[in-house]
Amino acid sequence: MAARSNDTAQFLDAHKNATATAHNPRGHTLGVVGLGNIGYTIAKKAYAAFGMKIAYFDLYPKSQEQEAAIGATLYKSLDDMLAVSDCVVLATPGQGDKKLIDAACLKKFKAGSRLVNIARGSLVDEEAVADAIESGHLFAAGLDVHLDEPNVNPRLAKLRQVTLTCHNAGGAVETNVGFEALSMQNAEAVVLGKDPLTPVNKHLLTRSS
Repeated sequence: MAARSNDTAQFLDAHKNATATAHNPRGHTLGVVGLGNIGYTIAKKAYAAFGMKIAYFDLYPKSQEQEAAIGATLYKSLDDMLAVSDCVVLATPGQGDKKLIDAACLKKFKAGSRLVNIARGSLVDEEAVADAIESGHLFAAGLDVHLDEPNVNPRLAKLRQVTLTCHNAGGAVETNVGFEALSMQNAEAVVLGKDPLTPVNKHLLTRSS
């Protein structure tokens, strides 16, 4: 933003103070809420490329082999995972109107940590996040999803520590083509009497005779 402003004072201020607020992720802990396919891929990249420690919270733990491949540690308590994480990524399904990250939960975050939400806007109490950032308890946030899309919380929009994007995750051309192809492959498998490739709620699936 400072570079785009074409304002000399803003540019010099950003250049002067960038080091004081930027941290090398190596050796820091990434906490992943929901270590499914997306969460695991994020963790794998953070571990391999940045040398981050991986902590995760999930109702369905990965195998020991999968955990070992990314040096991941399972926490059975979300609060315990939040307490050790320098950055927390939400990659878990939505829970209806239930907030996973609310004011009480944010108090469990490690002081000075960051929050990234690529899951669902409904998981986060945006006003509580704004409060936590303004108080300094939460250092920054990156939000790709929002509670009232396409409307963005005006308080968060004004905070320079918050990076906002327009629900762009999975928005690449190749990704969309992959979604369509996988949908057709699933449908074809079921029509041919085979198991679907990527079933959701498989325990509820019954096959008619």
